[in-house]
Amino acid sequence: GLAALFADHGRSGSLRRVYTALVWGSLPARSGTVDLSLGRHAHHRERMAVVPTGKGRTAVTHWDLRADFGGVASAVTCRLETGRTHQIRVHLMEIGHPLIGDPVYGTGFRTKVARLPDEGRAAVESLGRQALHASVLGFDHPVTGRPLLFESVLPADMQRVEAALAAL
Repeated sequence: GLAALFADHGRSGSLRRVYTALVWGSLPARSGTVDLSLGRHAHHRERMAVVPTGKGRTAVTHWDLRADFGGVASAVTCRLETGRTHQIRVHLMEIGHPLIGDPVYGTGFRTKVARLPDEGRAAVESLGRQALHASVLGFDHPVTGRPLLFESVLPADMQRVEAALAAL
């Protein structure tokens, strides 16, 4: 039952996935939805990209602003309606706010790190990964039907980046 629930990406079941992300820039609103189809990048087959409707797979990401760090960066919560490879990374990059530390989809923002104060630069550089964390997983147990919810606190490395950005 769990395998079927995850294979369905929560479209017809109770699967709930929430991620915390640290992104570059200020988002244009308190919340929003990115509804853009995803498929393989035309030239870089290991990457995903937004593709015309009908050419890829439906992908929907709902986001809520948690904090704005002076226009330099933001903390967002992302809730997936679908679950595609690199979905959050591609969707946030497509709306102009790639994940901090993303070596694939955030390369155009590398110079922003150099503009941070020493503490912020050190925190981002020591992250060594994209600033994305699976914070909530919930679903109804496939046998008992009992709702289950698992929450994970933000890891220490992302907490350090968030604290450094908040001090800007």
